[in-house]
Amino acid sequence: MSSIELSDDVASLEAGLDALDKPVTLREPLAARLRRSVLPPVVAVAFLVAVWLVVVALHLKPTYVIPTPADVWASLGQYWSEGAVQEAVWNSLRRAFVGFAVAAVVGTALGLLMSQFRFVRTAIGPLVSGLQSLPSVAWVPAAIIWFGLSDGAIYMVVLLGAVPSIANGLLSGVSQVPPLYLRVGRVLGARGFTAIRYVVLPAAMPGYLGGLRQGWAFAWRSLMAAELITFSPALGTSLGQLLQIGRELSDMSLVMAAILLILVVGVGIELLVFSPIERRMLRARGLNVGPT
Repeated sequence: MSSIELSDDVASLEAGLDALDKPVTLREPLAARLRRSVLPPVVAVAFLVAVWLVVVALHLKPTYVIPTPADVWASLGQYWSEGAVQEAVWNSLRRAFVGFAVAAVVGTALGLLMSQFRFVRTAIGPLVSGLQSLPSVAWVPAAIIWFGLSDGAIYMVVLLGAVPSIANGLLSGVSQVPPLYLRVGRVLGARGFTAIRYVVLPAAMPGYLGGLRQGWAFAWRSLMAAELITFSPALGTSLGQLLQIGRELSDMSLVMAAILLILVVGVGIELLVFSPIERRMLRARGLNVGPT
């Protein structure tokens, strides 16, 4: 066998091995994808509505305490026609995105500091974990005293709710990075910020993404608590304020409508933002080999 033929065989073998390393991605038909991803949530929602209707039909509580789905829908339609729903969703989402963006920057920096310096981790690690377990609503009175009835008070509560989760998520991800990656990075000349940028963060991405997801959940809950208590006409209508208005008016239909809006927005961010990012990350790592 000539050297040319041998090199061709080696090249073919390498190409075959590379093909085996690639994740197998199956293209699922649209109808099957809809049945798999859309039908189960629709069935779950239909079941919950059916249970709701049964509870109303049993007259366990008066209708002004447990309104019917039709009453809630009518209340939602009324406030939608007045523009209150659109304004409330926009104001809450704006505050949530701004607060979460700042929390992501602060939490990432804090997590990197704790992961790279043992003294910092030992000094403030327990404090960060304690802040993560502290209910965010506990910060609302202090925030109002410090910043008054303003967006600043709301942003403070959001930051204190989200930053610890993001920092701990990144710290957990970094602690799970195989030491071999760091040694290989040092051999290739990756040190300091270069090692963090090209070795540590990519390897720690699953834990970091989990921290971001949990941070968003804490930010959204903290925002609702802050908006519910930090009530002022100068702040504009928000989802938390819709809840407060419903409570003051003893309008349970409005309260239920606001709760459903908060739930829909929270689930929507999860499905539209974090789930696609997670699927893309898993697919890039060869961990998600199911149909797409």
